Amino acid sequence: MPFASALRVLIVDDQLTSRLLIRGGLQDLGVSDIEMASNGEEGFSLMKAKPAHLVISDFNMPKLDGLGFLRAVRTYPPTQKIGFILLTGKSDKELIERAAKLGVNNVIAKPFTMPVLKEKIEAVVGKLK
Repeated sequence: MPFASALRVLIVDDQLTSRLLIRGGLQDLGVSDIEMASNGEEGFSLMKAKPAHLVISDFNMPKLDGLGFLRAVRTYPPTQKIGFILLTGKSDKELIERAAKLGVNNVIAKPFTMPVLKEKIEAVVGKLK
């Protein structure tokens, strides 16, 4: 059984189009256990209820942004070791440094291609197929 089919992923982005594009890309890679949330607050509630193996989260969101969500995931013992990829529309060095200090596993600049997404995911969780 390919690893991708056992992977549980949470996509957190306030843009429905982005969530759907990422979900479609993950499904093309063989990932089927996918949940989605529209902000960090909703994402953290889902993580507490049923932790994912990997979070792919946008940075700029209402209620709780990507860094706040990352901080919450890293300070909650059941989720602190989960893989976390941050998506950002700005390749701001200071933002990336702050994310690194909080324990982000990888950062992807928007817009991105599916091969880039696959590469970044595999750098965090290992080969998908």
